[in-house]
Amino acid sequence: MAPPAAAPAGERTLLRDLLRSLAWPGLLLSSGAILACGFALGRETLYFNLSYAWIVCWLLLGERYLGYRRRWRENDGQLGPDLGHTFLNKGLVQLFIVSLLATGLVDRAPGGALADWPLWAQVACGLVASEFGLYWAHRIAHEWPWLWRFHAVHHSVERLWLVNTGRFHFVDSFASVFASLPFLFLSGIGMDAIVWVSAITAYIGILTHCNVDMRCGPLSLVFNTPELHRWHHSIDPTIGNSNYGENLMLWDQIFGTWYRRPGHHVETIGIDSHMPVGFLAQLVLPFRRPAAERA
Repeated sequence: MAPPAAAPAGERTLLRDLLRSLAWPGLLLSSGAILACGFALGRETLYFNLSYAWIVCWLLLGERYLGYRRRWRENDGQLGPDLGHTFLNKGLVQLFIVSLLATGLVDRAPGGALADWPLWAQVACGLVASEFGLYWAHRIAHEWPWLWRFHAVHHSVERLWLVNTGRFHFVDSFASVFASLPFLFLSGIGMDAIVWVSAITAYIGILTHCNVDMRCGPLSLVFNTPELHRWHHSIDPTIGNSNYGENLMLWDQIFGTWYRRPGHHVETIGIDSHMPVGFLAQLVLPFRRPAAERA
């Protein structure tokens, strides 16, 4: 029996364009649907982990078959440091959250003013509130040389792919956590909404760093997308000092730091100063001397 004929080039192009357009909203919504099942079953933690594994698996396939830049699939020798920073940060943040919960302060906190609102409205308010802290923590990390030396660890990568999503110096990570949590808790939303805000932040974070050719169109006016975040990683600070939002572009739009050039692509990402190749050396470097100023 003869093998099936390959689809015409026009059909393949149409399919790829469709996948590019559906990838970002499809993965975000499907991951959220898995988490929603977890809430319905009272197994939020388990189902969040499943939803995150779901999005990682699809992004791995996307980077292989729908890649944005072929060169970013080449080994840069930073897999170890990328994973080291990710696990250290996640471990320290988890320890901080467990310690916070152990104090009972969160459990004893009175119900917020918005706790009776519909869940979707609480999540929207929580995203906007926490984003204000995240935006300014991120912007200051670029404009204040002392914090830039820590944030430069993240920006020193010369390719973006899902594994270096969590490549942050732990000082940089804690600055963001301490900047955003007060706004999140003071927003008055309930704990379920806070869990949703945290989950959405995790989903969008890995989506923005992936090496998948996604076409987000008008979504980039509202959300942080791969298209916007690649500009943020430009080695040119006049371009890279933009798109500071973690999830939303609201505060970038308000404060004039939103940047997009449809039809163009960032050429070179990274930093113009030295960054050691080893994980421990990268941890120590910011304490020894400042990296090049970003502003």
